[in-house]
Amino acid sequence: MADPKGFLTVRRELPKRRPVDVRIRSWSEVYEDFGKDRLEKQASRCMDCGIPFCHQGCPLGNLIPEWNDLVYRKDWQEAVERLHATNNFPEFTGRLCPAPCESACVLGINQDPVAIKRVEVEIIDRAFAEGWVRPQPPAVQTGRRVAVVGSGPAGLAAAQQLTRAGHDVTVYERADRIGGLLRYGIPEFKMEKRHLDRRLAQMRAEGTAFRTSVNVGVDVTADELRASNDAVVLAGGATAWRDLPVPGRELKGVYQAMEYLPPSNKVQEGDYDTSPISAEGKHVVVIGGGDTGADCIGTAIRQGAASVTQLEIMPRPPEARPDGQPWPTYPMLFKVESAHEELADMGGDRVYAVSTTEFLGDADGNVRALRLVEVGGPQAGFAPVEGTEREIPAELVTLAMGFLGPQREGLLEQLGVELDQRGNVVRDRDYRTSVDGVFAAGDMGRGQSLIVWAIAEGRAAAHGVDAHLGGRTDLPYPIPPTARPMA
Repeated sequence: MADPKGFLTVRRELPKRRPVDVRIRSWSEVYEDFGKDRLEKQASRCMDCGIPFCHQGCPLGNLIPEWNDLVYRKDWQEAVERLHATNNFPEFTGRLCPAPCESACVLGINQDPVAIKRVEVEIIDRAFAEGWVRPQPPAVQTGRRVAVVGSGPAGLAAAQQLTRAGHDVTVYERADRIGGLLRYGIPEFKMEKRHLDRRLAQMRAEGTAFRTSVNVGVDVTADELRASNDAVVLAGGATAWRDLPVPGRELKGVYQAMEYLPPSNKVQEGDYDTSPISAEGKHVVVIGGGDTGADCIGTAIRQGAASVTQLEIMPRPPEARPDGQPWPTYPMLFKVESAHEELADMGGDRVYAVSTTEFLGDADGNVRALRLVEVGGPQAGFAPVEGTEREIPAELVTLAMGFLGPQREGLLEQLGVELDQRGNVVRDRDYRTSVDGVFAAGDMGRGQSLIVWAIAEGRAAAHGVDAHLGGRTDLPYPIPPTARPMA
């Protein structure tokens, strides 16, 4: 145990966000530095519970009490070894995961939970700074070839595990750079891409090969891919976005979030001077109250939007854990991300329990406003409330309403893999699809989910592939039995 009295004497503390008027002038990450001495005190709050429910909350089964204790004892180098034992990319999860582990923290029953996510990210950032993160090339090559389709967190996790197992792994990505949503869906202010680039450098040094601008199913057929590889891992994500088919949807200025965010990230990569889809000087409406919606808010503000309004069809979540979502489950609570702070600072609004009924255009076919109506909750079937219709200005609208599953056209149709009722790829407990030698991991099989689940499934799929190719495997299987796909 770290400090037997730590949870009694130390209050939860997180790094401060830079002042709003300062941080919106740049695209850098929003948090100030957090000294290692303060971080070691935060680690001391871990009680090293007899039954660490944080393990249950984390799909990766991270060894949280162990690396908390090591940080408290100032053994940071061993702490990163314990962190890497279960998680290939803690620099991603430490920044982007909503931390279900903290919701399951035993201390959280009657106090603020341990700052698990902050300890995690500080461990890995220090490890990179100290040079402790080094390539781990395999000692022996198996001579087997594996293709991984998709370079998001699931694909990268599977690729790194399989490369370290000695296989010849190539990752295919249809975009012009590796990273999937990590590269083009996550704004720089949430995760600077240098963190992704340094991990990719490690993977290249280990032997993983990357091919960009290759749309598998178009540039390379499914038959060609299978013929040149001993196994294929499908990790293309859930890219079929949910649309809003209301009158005026065809107007110029109405975009999907994943049409709006990537060009902004390309500006940070140096591809553009300014984004071809810019919010500068415009009244912006973001439809969707989740993390992607918040990303659109922060991006629009940094581009110089005149105003920003966020709409959500669900009622406003509670600020405290409701009775129907008891510990250690992950509760749906009202969250204030950095982008929401920025929204409030500029006088913007988060509007709940409303539905868009129509986009209104000008004479040139550009969106100028949208019409919305208040609705009842889920129990009322989101029925409109009579007499509540109104218009709000909207010169740029982003649809951030989630995803419906993987793209079926192209690769999936060519392979002929079985799909479930939701359109996701069916897998067995070893992540094998209905097609021999083809495996699926992440959102393509699970549906839209968390980054921590993507990494866990990538690792689990690598376990299945390695056993398929060699008859046995020493790779870990992180997914608990109750959460594995059905056989």
